[in-house]
Amino acid sequence: MSTYDFDQQLIAFQKPLKSFAYGFTNDEEAANDLLQETYLKALTYRDKFQERTNLKAWLYTIMRNTFINNYRKAVRANTIIDKTDEQYFINTADTNSGFESPDSAYSHSQIVRVVDDLEDEYRVPFTMYNRGFKYKEIAAELDLPIGTIKSRIFLARKKLMVNLADYR
Repeated sequence: MSTYDFDQQLIAFQKPLKSFAYGFTNDEEAANDLLQETYLKALTYRDKFQERTNLKAWLYTIMRNTFINNYRKAVRANTIIDKTDEQYFINTADTNSGFESPDSAYSHSQIVRVVDDLEDEYRVPFTMYNRGFKYKEIAAELDLPIGTIKSRIFLARKKLMVNLADYR
């Protein structure tokens, strides 16, 4: 296929591609950007397109993959990684002072006390899970089936919701 024919076919698919892009973005400008990025990639990788195949499907695939990749980049850019040991500091109201407010200290100590009051069969898996262990790791450590671990963590959460109803 000649470059001219390829370009003409690209232009012919502009309207349906723009509608497809708008379906992803729900924004006119973002749809135009996605369409432009799709055309740029199609022109850049024109040599990868095989003649006698479906150009429209190829363009739709490029657009879909471009949207997904851009979405993943945006999600990664907005992810905050907290490397502190006590991750409950993320939700404190005033992090500039360096001190815990009396309310949050009281709440935290209450929560710890209620968690400590759980039966061992619920408290141990729940505490391990909150410290970052995966279900599989907890199951291996406690020599229990993974379903039992998931069930006990779920039940521990339910008991905590009942016992800490004032904090919701």
